[in-house]
Amino acid sequence: MLKSFFIVFLMSLIPVALMSHPGHGETEGFTITHYLVEPIHVIVTIGILFFVVVMIKWFKRKRKLS
Repeated sequence: MLKSFFIVFLMSLIPVALMSHPGHGETEGFTITHYLVEPIHVIVTIGILFFVVVMIKWFKRKRKLS
C-alpha cells in the first residue's frame, strides 16, 4: 500500500500529469488562487497531503516499535 502512495506521489511531480502550462482553467495561471481553485490542482494537492499524513503516521508508528 505504501508503495502505491509513493508511485502516485512521484507521478504527481511530472508536469504533463498536472497539465502544467499557462492557459488552462478559469483563473490566472501563476497565482495562489489558481492552485487552490482549479480541480486538477486541488486533486493533486489533496493526494499529496494524504501521502504526507500517511508517511507521518507510518514514521511515528515505526519509531514507537523501535
